[in-house]
Amino acid sequence: MGGSFNPIHYGHLIMAENARVQFNLDKVWFMPNGNPPHKDVNKIVDAETRCVMTSLGISDNPGFELSRHETDKKDVSYTYLTLTELKKKHPNCDFFFIMGGDSLYNFNHWVHPEIIAGLCVILVAARNDMHDEKLKSKMHDLRVSYGADIRIIDCPSYDISSFLIRERIKEGLPIKYLIPEKVENYITEHNLYEQRNDE
Repeated sequence: MGGSFNPIHYGHLIMAENARVQFNLDKVWFMPNGNPPHKDVNKIVDAETRCVMTSLGISDNPGFELSRHETDKKDVSYTYLTLTELKKKHPNCDFFFIMGGDSLYNFNHWVHPEIIAGLCVILVAARNDMHDEKLKSKMHDLRVSYGADIRIIDCPSYDISSFLIRERIKEGLPIKYLIPEKVENYITEHNLYEQRNDE
């Protein structure tokens, strides 16, 4: 499961745990972006801080694990490269890529979506503002275009985003019950996001 995790929140954890159980996954790797191609790195906290928050957020679930595969690289992080490298390193593993429905709508604009589709099963969790028919239509198009194996994660609807959390912090609003307590304490202790200009 890749993302900026800026910060990690319960939406990420709900999606990951339901995917783990539904598809009988051995492990869910949380892989913070190191140098993401589509985000302004000046608008997100550094990779090390995001790794610490992610590690704190998943610490109580033995089925979750932090991966530093992308954060330890200096090059731009592209999903197709990450999956190619992981497949070479673990040739006998079946890989599943967990994403939100909003990411699926942009999938055909990613770099080499055909390689991604060929290396993993795509697991999608739709937020509650997405229409079933629209999502099914997009899934059909990607299956036709790339032969993608796309499956829906059955999980409760959630309407939490990292952007929402950052905005609430800047406005002095509570974030309790939106993110794990350990992550909330870390953010408070280090005064994260309070003065940051966001996207």
